[in-house]
Amino acid sequence: MADPHIIIVTETPLLNSAHNHNHNPHQQLQEQQQNLEVIEDADDLEQSLSRLEKYLSFLGFNQSTLLSFSLSWVAFIVIGVALPVVILELASCSTYQIKEFELQILASESCLAAVSLICLSHNLRKYGLRKFLFVDRYRGQMARFRDQYVHQISNSLRLLVWWLLPCFLLKIAREVVRILYVHDSWWLSVTGFAVLILSWTYVSVISLAVCALFHLLCNLQVIHFDDYAKLLERESEVLLLIEEHIRLRHQLSKISHRFRIFLLLDFSVVTISQIITLFQTTGYSGTITIINGGDFAVTLIVQVFGIILCLHAATKISHRAQNVASIAGRWHALVTCSSTDASQLRISPSSGSLEAASGSNSLNTDYSESDLESLDYVAMPTNTQLASYVSSYHKRQAFVMYLQTNPGGITIFGWTCDRGLINTIFFIQLTLITFVLGKTIISTSE
Repeated sequence: MADPHIIIVTETPLLNSAHNHNHNPHQQLQEQQQNLEVIEDADDLEQSLSRLEKYLSFLGFNQSTLLSFSLSWVAFIVIGVALPVVILELASCSTYQIKEFELQILASESCLAAVSLICLSHNLRKYGLRKFLFVDRYRGQMARFRDQYVHQISNSLRLLVWWLLPCFLLKIAREVVRILYVHDSWWLSVTGFAVLILSWTYVSVISLAVCALFHLLCNLQVIHFDDYAKLLERESEVLLLIEEHIRLRHQLSKISHRFRIFLLLDFSVVTISQIITLFQTTGYSGTITIINGGDFAVTLIVQVFGIILCLHAATKISHRAQNVASIAGRWHALVTCSSTDASQLRISPSSGSLEAASGSNSLNTDYSESDLESLDYVAMPTNTQLASYVSSYHKRQAFVMYLQTNPGGITIFGWTCDRGLINTIFFIQLTLITFVLGKTIISTSE
């Protein structure tokens, strides 16, 4: 009796190995192709992040060591402040160049760049780029979002270049025209042209880089909120939905906390510089042309574009987060109306008890006399079924109420960045402009 058992035990692995030998090559090939695609996607994301990190380090945002901190601020002081001040002091004063205008423009650009450099370098030194962008956590989700991450990073860099290029060309044209009208020595003109272009480009790129990074960070969160809206369509576990929303809202709170100082200082510096500009231009008794006041337009475009970029990103993610409550309310209504438990339960008008309905179209059915008699013998739903239906309904209702009372979004010390805040900022700016014009134009005319 031992021999047959031995034969059976020895033959079974042979059959399995032969079976695996026939099917393993195709499965292995598919697995290898999937692994190669995953590796390529991971390499693309790493390359995009490495490229972004090198770009930020080149601008001086990487201040993790004492050497990099010193080099960054020395370069900023020399290129962004010292060299243009020296060129403006050496240039001859004429009716085509107003030194007070030039120094005020330089001061506003330098202050805005310094605020950007301080805020972003502090966050990168504290968290690192990957943790700062929330792309180093939840590895299970990164496999689904890698392509979208790479696309958003490329779009942010492309957006920065395409918006900065017209301003760069306008700045070059303005400096060329200034050289033609301001008669300085040729070496001073060429040196001043190169220094002013280099300094303006350096401080403008630093200012807009932080705005573009904030725009990128908000767009990365938009990806997660869009995926969360799709999760409502395929997931019915309320506790899982609440946990995911808490995680997303916690990330928005971190973003708000890290950028609130930058956003507040950015708005303040831009507003103060524009008010001073308005005072100088409206209170100036001479003629203002594109030669002596052209830098006002260039600086205004760069600063306003940075503000628009930040407000657009903040309001986009805030409205996307607030829209989740609407999507959840619709999901709750659809699940409640199309629930199997709800379609099987109804209240009898005669006895007030729950009875079984024949289907979803039971309200439109004409019952005959035999049908009415047969209703007395329909089985009543059990307490377990009723409790399950009521429990799931109350869970969904509590979830919708939770979303309505916890909308989330980008906040600045309690103020949510949405359309209401944009309207408030607009009316504040309009009030300030009207006040300045009343103090300058009316006083000058009198």
